[in-house]
Amino acid sequence: MRRLAVCISLLLVLVCGLDAQAQDQTASPAKPQAPAQTLTSATPLTLAQAEAIALKNNPQITVGKLRALVAQQYVRESRAALLPNASLNLTAVDANPGSRLAAGFLNNPILFPRAAEGASVNQLVTDFGRTTNLLSSSEFAAKAEDQNAAATRADILLAVDQAFYNSLDTQALVRVAEETVQARQTLVDKVQALTTAKLKSELDLSFSKVELARAKLLLLEARNNFQAALAGLSAVLGYPTEQNFQLVEETTPLPPPALDLQPLIQQALKQRPEIQALQFEAESAQKFGNAEHDLWRPTVNALGVVGEAPVRDDHIPNWYGAVGVNINIPIFNGFLYNARAKAADLQTEVNRQKLIDLQNSISRDVRISWQDTNRAYERLSVTRQLREQADLALDLAQARYNLGLGSIVEFTQAELQKTEADIADTDATYQYRMSQMVLAFATAAPK
Repeated sequence: MRRLAVCISLLLVLVCGLDAQAQDQTASPAKPQAPAQTLTSATPLTLAQAEAIALKNNPQITVGKLRALVAQQYVRESRAALLPNASLNLTAVDANPGSRLAAGFLNNPILFPRAAEGASVNQLVTDFGRTTNLLSSSEFAAKAEDQNAAATRADILLAVDQAFYNSLDTQALVRVAEETVQARQTLVDKVQALTTAKLKSELDLSFSKVELARAKLLLLEARNNFQAALAGLSAVLGYPTEQNFQLVEETTPLPPPALDLQPLIQQALKQRPEIQALQFEAESAQKFGNAEHDLWRPTVNALGVVGEAPVRDDHIPNWYGAVGVNINIPIFNGFLYNARAKAADLQTEVNRQKLIDLQNSISRDVRISWQDTNRAYERLSVTRQLREQADLALDLAQARYNLGLGSIVEFTQAELQKTEADIADTDATYQYRMSQMVLAFATAAPK
């Protein structure tokens, strides 16, 4: 009898073990599939590395640099008018000796067969400031392009920061969705077992399955948003295809926002490259307008030529040389210079008004960014409290449901509130970091 009792005990232990294993397999949800990019080795990427890659690869950065280089060449082009122009000439003529040009204007030079070489030099003596003003206009335009390149750099860095933290945000939401699916799968398995044992109704099982389906839809949407965020991050980094990155999150504490707004506005108006670019463009237009007004002033040029004619007619000496001065005084040209000067003055006023409008827009952007930062900072504590209360409410609802005091509707509603609170709390942290970066961009804070 004793041996039989031992055998029966061993059999019961084995059956209980198999039943527990089966229940564990039923209760444990299928592990959600990781996004496709995690199947291969991911490249770790920090925010600083992302910014460095964008500055190196993004085509807009290269375009800004090239435009600045083009503007420097325009400066050299304007300065060339102040330097001498020298050229070498080789001439050979076969003509009827002693004949003259008879048709065309009022000149009447004599033609002789000859072969000669020589050099000529032309030097601007003065045009009473026109060329100098054109040079200054080109220099201010080059400075404006430098600031435009700096503005493009700031735009790209902001886009990288936003794409990076947007990817981190969506990645965190994927984790929240996976935890939600796992929790609701556990509830479905539990209610399924209770329904099989006739302890819960089919209605409870139906409600729990509906919430599980909603959680799976949330997970699908979160994964899709994560893939889209990675695609956007890869594009702003200058890659033609989506890259497989493992984003490394910063662990630095979140600093509070600035208390005073006015210093931020003054800093933005002083340091924003867009404002400096428009200031230089206005100066460039002003100098160009001065140059257009200088068109009415005389132009004085000095000329010099020298050469030799080894093959020549007897009437031509074997060498020649001359120097001269040419003064050009404009009298009337159909009001062309008047129109050019007026157009330049109007363009100068256009640039000044654009500068005023930009200053107003930047002041508004700084004010809005500062308000958004303060709101996002206050939202951190609110979402944290919401998450704590949602956790407590879910625990109480689960206890009431287990004791038969609460309905499945009450329990699933608490689960829904818990999921919404987790999403809000997760999103609040990244939104505050992104609002800080937008404010730093608006105030041209150095990175």
